[in-house]
Amino acid sequence: MTDTPRNVVGLNERKVDGYSLVTGKPVFAGDVDFPDCLHVKFLYSPHAHARITAIATHRAEALPGVAVVLTHENTPLRRFTTAGQGYPEPSPYDARMFDTKVRFVGDRVAAVAAKSPSIAARAVQLIDVQYEALPAVLSIDEAVAAGAPVIHDETDATGVRDPSRNIVAEVLVEVGDPETGLAESAAVVETVCETPYAQHTPLEPHVVQSYLDNDQRLVLLTSTQVPFHVRRIVARLLDLPIARVRVIKPRVGGGFGVKQEVLLEDVAALVTLRTERPVRVELTRPEEFYASRTRHPMRVGVKLGADTDGRLGAVSMEAISNTGAYGTHGLTVLSNAGSKTLPLYNKAPHVRFDGKAVYTNLPVGGAYRGYGATQGYFALETAMDELAEQLGIDPVDLRLRNHIRAGETSPIFEEIGEGRKGVEQTIGSCALEECLRVGADRIGWRAKRGLRRRDGSWAHGVGMSIHMQGSGIPAIDMGAATIKMNDDGSFNLLVGATDLGTGSDTILGQIAAEVLGVPLEKMIVYSSDTDMTPFDVGAYASSTTYVSGNAVRRAAESTRRQILEVAAAMLSSDASHLRLADEQVIAPNGRTVDLADVCLRAFYGTDQLQIGATASYVGDQSPPPFLASFAEVAVETETGRIKVVDYVAAVDCGVAIHPHAAAGQVEGAIANGIGYALTEEMTFSPHGRIRNPSFFDYKIPAAPDLPDIDVILVDSYEPTGPMGAKSIAEIGINAPIPTIANAVHDAIGVRLKATPFTPERVLRALRVLGAPNG
Repeated sequence: MTDTPRNVVGLNERKVDGYSLVTGKPVFAGDVDFPDCLHVKFLYSPHAHARITAIATHRAEALPGVAVVLTHENTPLRRFTTAGQGYPEPSPYDARMFDTKVRFVGDRVAAVAAKSPSIAARAVQLIDVQYEALPAVLSIDEAVAAGAPVIHDETDATGVRDPSRNIVAEVLVEVGDPETGLAESAAVVETVCETPYAQHTPLEPHVVQSYLDNDQRLVLLTSTQVPFHVRRIVARLLDLPIARVRVIKPRVGGGFGVKQEVLLEDVAALVTLRTERPVRVELTRPEEFYASRTRHPMRVGVKLGADTDGRLGAVSMEAISNTGAYGTHGLTVLSNAGSKTLPLYNKAPHVRFDGKAVYTNLPVGGAYRGYGATQGYFALETAMDELAEQLGIDPVDLRLRNHIRAGETSPIFEEIGEGRKGVEQTIGSCALEECLRVGADRIGWRAKRGLRRRDGSWAHGVGMSIHMQGSGIPAIDMGAATIKMNDDGSFNLLVGATDLGTGSDTILGQIAAEVLGVPLEKMIVYSSDTDMTPFDVGAYASSTTYVSGNAVRRAAESTRRQILEVAAAMLSSDASHLRLADEQVIAPNGRTVDLADVCLRAFYGTDQLQIGATASYVGDQSPPPFLASFAEVAVETETGRIKVVDYVAAVDCGVAIHPHAAAGQVEGAIANGIGYALTEEMTFSPHGRIRNPSFFDYKIPAAPDLPDIDVILVDSYEPTGPMGAKSIAEIGINAPIPTIANAVHDAIGVRLKATPFTPERVLRALRVLGAPNG
């Protein structure tokens, strides 16, 4: 811990973008209207698997108001990945802008750009396409069956593990001898859990606008999490010099991973280049479901072996992931199912992870908050609850005997990275034991566990689970920041980091303000413009506070040193004896000089210079946040309905730079996770067409559907983090599924192994158990 007093960090400062958001200023990508703008609409495949044998666009092109029609016949044939990941991307190059083969219902066939959305939509209907229907693969079992149809039979795709068997990626890691470890264990449990397709449902759909600036450079104004990746991928695909492409990320109305993708920018860019006109592409809500990205459905099996005291001797996890029609994020999401979960129980000497990601003719999996850990923790924490039951040990006590602690490591850190080998890591901070204690006390664990209290037809129970995540991808993720001083003592902070509504602009401003001894109002934050801000990988992998925050800290410290050097001459003192506070430089004898005067001297006095700095950060660690999750549920045994009565999340995220923002991230993630646990599932027809592409049929929880969510930020300090901070944005979403499942078991004695936990599934489980209804 550190006792350093804070003046800005740790305070609930007003968000730097708060005024523009609450007053409805035009801050989003779709808020700008460009004159003479073209609007794009897509023609999508009606087949899950087919070849295009002929396509005729002349009727669409002849429609007045149509500017251009794009198909596989007049667009680049270069393979690429839409995944917005660092170069070289660990996802396969298996996609084209438009292809001669379609691989799911909703795959792109053509695009029309016209002077209005209605004309573009009418023109799409005038495109004639002839298809040769092919056998479709609509489940992971069908994908791996002998003789299954090959989804990617093209010869120019790269990075696919075994296309002949529909295998995108494989990961196999063994530490010790898990089979022997299980055989020698006094208690062994085995469980298999399955999670379905789910959609991110951001409030703002995908939207991009493109235009040529006064120098004929391509500008993309886009709602994205990864502006620098967008620039690189679009430039390569369209064979443009990167210097000709500028990407600007305005405010974003939610991402959750679905905007870590290049879905529309390539088409908008190509139309602008061909017509020299502004272009707008915006998905509708149904398109968000079938034509953007989803969570990877996954089946995960876990075997645990332990001695009679509950100390784990062996942990084995086997996962098979459905990446859909293209392999975006397939390897890395699969890897995270093991790498973010198995190190939590590092006491086991024998560990195994065996995973496969497979193609199907269903919508494409992508990045989604939790990124594989959500699926892995469902099985792992269900198995831990079953082990506790078998051994007669309290589930909290079982976790306390086995979880990782500060100063410890796990071989899994080094064995499994994201698409490559990981790096050796040591836990620098861990307050999970305190999280367990505080969370259990707050929910009333000892008093409620095992009671199966009844209230008429409602049965009550409590459940829990524990979790860890990470803070960026070590030795891969890089963020940078630039700070320059102005002659009123204010500072410009330029960051490539991407604020998705998470408050990262505010948080990064707080870090810089703390170092420079000024209030947040003195920081002018500008982010995510590839022309104006330094590089950053973007908003994913829980990286922004830790990776970008460390870059900001470094830039601020370098700027502070320059300020003190200039002030030293003004105060006739050694720079090492000076300090910054309250917008002043203060000498040991009490003399002060205002920061504005320091900058005026630097600009106009002797030894003139621009005070400022650029700094970068790449971590060799990824310090995990920790969470202890507790819930009380009530299950109506007559209908099978589950109601979450109370939820407690005790979280260790190091020092919370902005406590309200940190708690809000956890609350939002848990609300998201409750929806995935109880109601959210994309369903499909026997031919692979989504049945529920709307908020009427795809149910996400609204405020009345949610319990009180009590977030407790447990105090800790991460020595490698900026101001002691770690990440917090993702970890909460991993907790509700196993927590609620374990609470349901405590209430009615059934184990739910597939989400969502619908009333039908609960009643079915009760019938299998032989329990009376009522």
